[in-house]
Amino acid sequence: MMQNKLPPAIFLMGPTASGKTGVAVDLISKLPVEIISVDSALVFKDMNIGTAKPDAATLAKAPHHLIDIIAPTSAYSAANFRTDALRLMADITARGKIPLLVGGTMLYFKALQEGLSGLPEANQAIRTRLDARAAFIGWPAMHEKLALVDPITAARLEPNDMQRIQRALEVFEITGEAMSALYAKQTAEVLPYKLLKIALVPSDRKVLHDRIALRFEQMLQAGFVEEVKALVAKYPT
Repeated sequence: MMQNKLPPAIFLMGPTASGKTGVAVDLISKLPVEIISVDSALVFKDMNIGTAKPDAATLAKAPHHLIDIIAPTSAYSAANFRTDALRLMADITARGKIPLLVGGTMLYFKALQEGLSGLPEANQAIRTRLDARAAFIGWPAMHEKLALVDPITAARLEPNDMQRIQRALEVFEITGEAMSALYAKQTAEVLPYKLLKIALVPSDRKVLHDRIALRFEQMLQAGFVEEVKALVAKYPT
């Protein structure tokens, strides 16, 4: 299919506090777009303040797909996102509108545009065993174990990044191959849309850091600590 025959889609990307939501709300008043959230935290219900989720007034003015779709105790992967996003993009296009994908989870953007390697589905028994081991020796030690079997993945992860360390170890246990090796075998899939990519990147990083600091203070004032306590009470582990 020729590129100029493809339906349009917009990627609006940027780091935390770069102003993505404000731009998206402005665009929805000017263009026939529907917003799809590209954020690995906003998918979870009841996590509002700590994730800087758009408030009710903003969502009433500019509805977002893929917000508040699962409980915090559930898992949601890049593969889940890709499946959901492709379905929504097709639906939006069929309605004669333009998909506007907004967020800062770059793995999701990458998965959507390039496809995913054939990684296995989550295995709860293995995850439970890995969690139990981590509770005993700590996630930094689990990170060291990952470095022995998949040094490439371990090198890009922080020692306390428990979710990604767990996933990489899980993949190795299931397949006997490093996650990085499976990604290297990946065959790119063509996203059937003509993409306009917009990146909001402040020229002065200090400005961004100041915005993030201000946002955190506003979260505390809005009841972030109380929200965490409520989450622990509602979703005990």
